[in-house]
Amino acid sequence: MSSDSTPRQGILSLSIKEKSALYMAYMPFVTNGGLFIPTTRNYEMGQEVFILLSLMEETERLPIAGRIVWKTPPGSVYRAAGIGVQFSDQDGGMVRNKLENYLAGALESERPTHTM
Repeated sequence: MSSDSTPRQGILSLSIKEKSALYMAYMPFVTNGGLFIPTTRNYEMGQEVFILLSLMEETERLPIAGRIVWKTPPGSVYRAAGIGVQFSDQDGGMVRNKLENYLAGALESERPTHTM
């Protein structure tokens, strides 16, 4: 039996079409950046995942490799259930830079997000 790096639960698809939704999902406090993905599926901390992100009006989806660094379980009172995915550093920060360009000026906001 051969082992590969494909996550057991497949590829996650995420579509973010508004700046406010991106602000709520983005995790700037994570090394390399990260995204919160609403889900009720069970993932393990440290599990490697692959995201296909549809962002704003861009026609091509961004492929993002990462690993689980945050979990909000289903039934949490104050936050949506889901996972936080830390971006891999294999893209040299390209995804993080792209997301932060969309969020220019909003990252200093005190508004709550899905994670903090």
